[in-house]
Amino acid sequence: MSLIATPATIEDAPAASQPLLRAVKAQLGVVPNLFRLVSNSPAALEGYLGLSGALGKGTLSAQTRERIALAVAEINGCDYCLAAHSYLGKTLAKLDDAEIAANRHGVSTDAKADAAVRFAAKIVHQRGRTDEADLKLVRAAGYDDAQIVEIVLHVALNTWTNYINLVGATDLDFPAAQTLNAA
Repeated sequence: MSLIATPATIEDAPAASQPLLRAVKAQLGVVPNLFRLVSNSPAALEGYLGLSGALGKGTLSAQTRERIALAVAEINGCDYCLAAHSYLGKTLAKLDDAEIAANRHGVSTDAKADAAVRFAAKIVHQRGRTDEADLKLVRAAGYDDAQIVEIVLHVALNTWTNYINLVGATDLDFPAAQTLNAA
């Protein structure tokens, strides 16, 4: 059971959050528990949706964004985000099971994406303290400075969603992610 109140319906959310939740429902067809929990703070919901929407207009592919989300969720131990991004990775980004498992291990089966996922994992593990060699590797894979900034911001946004779900013990409304086998 969630530790932070999760409005049961859009109408139960604060009035300022309701139009934002309606927009989520129009886009996704449902309003996942994460959005309803965050709707307790209209400012937080607006900020989350705004940043998420802006990053969606960036130059990283949907597949790379999901790969990063999976790596970050695994490192941070967020079952809610692992479930959500395993589902979204498979259904929307068309990642296969092997790729999802690789991403959760902080790597990718795609050579270019591997550099981004490894870089993202290093950012989380080292709390942003990367070095010139790390940047050289991600650049050598074909990522420019704008994309490096986007990778960092995706790590930050996913870390925030991991933390809010961990703090709030958000009730799972996606199929649970499979247990990750050691490899």
